[in-house]
Amino acid sequence: MEYDFREAMKLENQLCFPLYAAARKITGLYAPHLKPLELTYTQYIVMLVLWEEREITVGELCRRLHLDSGTISPLLKKLEAAGYVVKARAKEDERVVEIRLTETGAALQEAAKDIPRKVGSCVRLTPEKAGALYALLYEILGGEIEA
Repeated sequence: MEYDFREAMKLENQLCFPLYAAARKITGLYAPHLKPLELTYTQYIVMLVLWEEREITVGELCRRLHLDSGTISPLLKKLEAAGYVVKARAKEDERVVEIRLTETGAALQEAAKDIPRKVGSCVRLTPEKAGALYALLYEILGGEIEA
């Protein structure tokens, strides 16, 4: 069968589009819950990692969130200005920047504790389908994508 570029070029045949649209839709569900906390979605996922780890290097944070340092750095500056985190150079290697959660940042977790439940209730998938989707998405993230 010959490759039909016209068929391949249809929006409905692009894997990237439903992933993109679904990601936008789901991250948009967070906005009304994050607004009172004065957090963006990306700041929220940074805080999720910090609530879990308490201290992490910028490099490891970038790896965990699949983001580059150019995206993370301005977010960290805003979180530091808000008093949620402190940045410091590692004593053993000054090229490494460490991020540490402050008491104020840790206290913010209490205000955010219901967000996962509230957003989760907006996504109408059975637990089985949600689990399968989660596994497939992490398979994409963990696998090498060929250009």
